Amino acid sequence: MTFLEHLEELRWHIIRSLIAIAVFAVLAFLMSDFVFDQLILGPSRKSFISYRLFCQWAGLLCEGPQQLEVFTQKLGEQFYMHLKVSIIVGFIAAFPYVFYEIWKFVKPGLLEHERRVTRHVVAIASVLFLLGILFGYFVILPLAVSFLAGYSLSNVIANTVTLSSFVNTVVMVTLPAGVLFQLPLVVYFLSKIGVVTPDFMRRYRRHAIVVILIVAAIITPPDVITQILISLPLILLYELSIYVSVVVYRKRRAQNS
Repeated sequence: MTFLEHLEELRWHIIRSLIAIAVFAVLAFLMSDFVFDQLILGPSRKSFISYRLFCQWAGLLCEGPQQLEVFTQKLGEQFYMHLKVSIIVGFIAAFPYVFYEIWKFVKPGLLEHERRVTRHVVAIASVLFLLGILFGYFVILPLAVSFLAGYSLSNVIANTVTLSSFVNTVVMVTLPAGVLFQLPLVVYFLSKIGVVTPDFMRRYRRHAIVVILIVAAIITPPDVITQILISLPLILLYELSIYVSVVVYRKRRAQNS
């Protein structure tokens, strides 16, 4: 294929991906009651399932978050947030298909053994992304909302929040977690091309743990137990990435010997 033919092929992959996102976005737009009342605003209520589980398992957040009054500040804010949330939910729901379209575009350029090695990449990436989204939504977000809603400088200051601010908090906590959970997959490919080795990851394990603890301290309340609850899955994710790198490194060494 010529360069222009490649661009034409890429254009159709992008178009199909956008159509999939649009379909799920329209469904999310029509299901606004469920999306906003149950998903977006769910962590702002004491009845949210994560608060009950944290209280039952770790004795944390038993009182839930302080009552939040969510309001709009600008004309049309509810409509714009409705559109924004619908598009984001559409992207999350369509992620497996979008990644599949990207994979279809990349696949013809791979060698036969590379295709065999990466044949399950779409399923693995989709599962990791979903796990990250769930972890961010059910673990990190309730902790962040509970801390920020209860933080007060003075009794004179009313603790209210705009709809756009709350939506942005939900998005910035959940989406990065989905991306972060792609670490084992990224390490796998970097190990395949020799950029990352198990020795390199072991050598910088302490540095990685320190970074993880710092990040957990920033995004969670100043509580050691909460920080550990956040850090532990991320550390396990890093250890899993080391194991992935070991497997890839051994296979590469066996093929080269």
